[in-house]
Amino acid sequence: MKRWLDDHPTARGFLIIAAIALVVVVLNLYVALATAGALLRIAFFLAIAFFIYLAWRDRRAEIAVWPRRALVAFYGGAIVAVAAFGNYVLNGAHGLDAVAFIVIVALCGFSMWRAWRDQHSYS
Repeated sequence: MKRWLDDHPTARGFLIIAAIALVVVVLNLYVALATAGALLRIAFFLAIAFFIYLAWRDRRAEIAVWPRRALVAFYGGAIVAVAAFGNYVLNGAHGLDAVAFIVIVALCGFSMWRAWRDQHSYS
């Protein structure tokens, strides 16, 4: 049996997931699992916000000399992206809300990238 599990890592992974699900069901740990999930969502949101802050802090002197249009596009994209992630953490996203969340974050990222790229074009 051990050799078969070593030869089939996907099956081994599914068996581990099934064992964890069985433990949750048998011990009635739904509330603990929901609490852990909520804490992980909050930690993910804080990690993204901290990454954006660090990226801004390293380049704030450079960004300060950009024209107003580029500043508004860059900071507007960052603010809307953080607000979208905050809404996702608080309310979650299902169905069309999830599609809207992905589109909003993608457009914010494109806006920020385009503003940065326009300021770094030397042609």
